[in-house]
Amino acid sequence: MRLWHNFWGHLRTILRHKRLVRRNCFRAGIYWQGICHDWSKYHPIEFWTGVRYYQEGKRSPNAYERETIGYSAAWLHHKGRNRHHYEYWIDLSSDYSKGLQGMPMAPRYVVEMFCDRMAASRNYNLENYNDRLPLEYYERGKSRYTMHPETAELLERLLHMLAEEGEDKTFAYIRNELDLKHSRWH
Repeated sequence: MRLWHNFWGHLRTILRHKRLVRRNCFRAGIYWQGICHDWSKYHPIEFWTGVRYYQEGKRSPNAYERETIGYSAAWLHHKGRNRHHYEYWIDLSSDYSKGLQGMPMAPRYVVEMFCDRMAASRNYNLENYNDRLPLEYYERGKSRYTMHPETAELLERLLHMLAEEGEDKTFAYIRNELDLKHSRWH
């Protein structure tokens, strides 16, 4: 039965993704974020959308939902509850003439976003994963992102470091050079 196939397949994809993100977050020293990462994926609006639009673990069901009905209710729910998504930080500028803008993200959420992107690249590419894939994925969509320049700069620095110097050096840099405990946002 297709429903059970999609149910178990989507659940396995979520669990594998959360395990990969948790591993990355622990390596970065943001343990609680690694534990709590993406809990909203178990909310019915996100979970059942994932089952309905399951893509055999090859791409996000939210993309398929968006293609099918013109928007993704699951994504709107998800990005509004998870601070590691830059979309969470989009707001009207205090100068209303500038419209919607990306607000600066605390470094610990940028690091979680980095860990999430690494995990998603690994999850969707499996044995074809390499450390350049997260950067390549970011660069393909970069022109569409409404991200604060400081946030983009830090994320790009980490993605380039990963692509050019590997995981060990990148996580050492995160742990030793970034202040993830003292930030403006909690």
